[in-house]
Amino acid sequence: MRRKITLILIIIICYLLQSTVFQAFDFAGITPNLMIIIVSSVGFMWGRKEGMFVGIICGLLIDIFCGFYLGVYALLYMYIGYINGFFQKRFYPDDIKLPMLLISASDIVCNLVIYLIMFLLRGRFDFLYYLKAIIIPEFIYTMVISIFLYYVLLKICQGVEVHEKRRAKKFDL
Repeated sequence: MRRKITLILIIIICYLLQSTVFQAFDFAGITPNLMIIIVSSVGFMWGRKEGMFVGIICGLLIDIFCGFYLGVYALLYMYIGYINGFFQKRFYPDDIKLPMLLISASDIVCNLVIYLIMFLLRGRFDFLYYLKAIIIPEFIYTMVISIFLYYVLLKICQGVEVHEKRRAKKFDL
């Protein structure tokens, strides 16, 4: 239960940061995608089930408050969290290469799918413009922010796991 409450608090705080604080620090209208960082990080730290849970919640928040169609981001983020959950066995807290690789791949795949759904199907074929104006700047901005946010999420997740182990040990006696 503590894990779910912690995840919901992290999601709410990061959504508020993404929609308020980072809107003030945008570069050419581009803001970092904190929701992708959370979904990817939770997916490979805690597995597929938590990755899907966080993906659905983050996606629904974006769909309800910012999206054009209800469920597109929820479905996309759910799959991203699920796929990142497959890497839980390869996750080592000391190594930052795998988390950065997964977060970057998730951000690029998310933007490509959004391009396909929102623009290509409506007949807007200027992919190079979308790549240069949106995908690459958001990717760079997200990666810079993810270096700091990843360590905060890692410490919070490790704290929750320590608490869960202490509680399990207490009730095993």
